[in-house]
Amino acid sequence: MAGTAAAQRKARKVVILDLRALSAVSDYFVVCSGNTPVQVRAIADHIMDYMRQEADLRPLRVEGYNEGRWVLLDYGDVIVHVFHEEERDYYGLERLWGDAEVLEVDAGEPVPYN
Repeated sequence: MAGTAAAQRKARKVVILDLRALSAVSDYFVVCSGNTPVQVRAIADHIMDYMRQEADLRPLRVEGYNEGRWVLLDYGDVIVHVFHEEERDYYGLERLWGDAEVLEVDAGEPVPYN
């Protein structure tokens, strides 16, 4: 659901990392990026609006919103990371969680990522 919302706002490289077998912290990470801090915040805003309207969910915690470089939206079982492209490349969450199954979101639908 959060991946779909990110794709609707033209987020780049939207992926879902399935962490259920790897971590007790969260079941899924949704990772995406924008080109500017304004776009990063717009993507985060749309995800929060979408999650509230579609599932009556509000994030437990929001971090990094004002800077617009790495916005974290914590929904408990799902943690959404909206990165500025430079931060995403630097921190490399997909590399850190390399053993996770990865789904890529294309046109709002998750598909296996190779």
